[in-house]
Amino acid sequence: MTIFTRRRVLHTLFQGAALTTLAACTTTAPRPPVPPTAFAHAGRVPPALEPVFEVDPMLDEVLRGDPDYVRLYAPIHTEPFPVHAVDPLRFDPKFLRQRVRYSTDMPPGSIVVDPAAHLLYFIQTDGWAVRYGVGTGKAGFTWSGEAYIKFKREWPDWYPAPEYVARHPELPAKLQQLQSGMGIAGGPRNPIGARGLYLWQDNVDTLFRIHGTLEPYSIGTSVSSGCIRMINQDAIDLYKRVQEGARVRVLGPGEGVQAIASI
Repeated sequence: MTIFTRRRVLHTLFQGAALTTLAACTTTAPRPPVPPTAFAHAGRVPPALEPVFEVDPMLDEVLRGDPDYVRLYAPIHTEPFPVHAVDPLRFDPKFLRQRVRYSTDMPPGSIVVDPAAHLLYFIQTDGWAVRYGVGTGKAGFTWSGEAYIKFKREWPDWYPAPEYVARHPELPAKLQQLQSGMGIAGGPRNPIGARGLYLWQDNVDTLFRIHGTLEPYSIGTSVSSGCIRMINQDAIDLYKRVQEGARVRVLGPGEGVQAIASI
């Protein structure tokens, strides 16, 4: 099992620094410093959270044959906030949602992220997976290892870490007092987007997330501060599929070489 690591996040990291220094996608209230030794072991899923893999056949039915991507990425009018249409022609086709053949030792219902390829796989049975394009960490903000989804939220509030605020001097003017501190309420202005999956390890919040985005055309690039961003329509689809307690593996450099997918 891969050890959870973070590389070159900031030159001033550790030396007793808090893990909040690492996070840009923090969507929880500030907390006391957590020593890096809390991540000395790979994540274990508490028995009470062990998910049971279930399939909604309708989610896969729309991906069979030649998917209608204009429809898949059309605006969604049933959400509490607008989910705007995304033009599928602006993406490399491999970043559009599709079912693929995929070989992994991860169990059905789990997630594998290949940051170098900017791809996320939701693992299914019989060697199949649903593949999505993602945006990943830019240079200095990459990480790898295993965790699990402690919980998931629709249109979550966003509480940026102080270090993130310091790197974005324009941000304080956009923050407001929320129930857990200064942040941006869930909605169309929130960079977490329509859905958030919260990654924990050994019952400790990693402060990393898999989430939607306000910048769908950044998918397929390395632009985030460590979190995994998805097109909102894809984040909503994954949210319907994955369960709390699901394992998540983020591949390190070179680990994606044997992760071969084919339509």
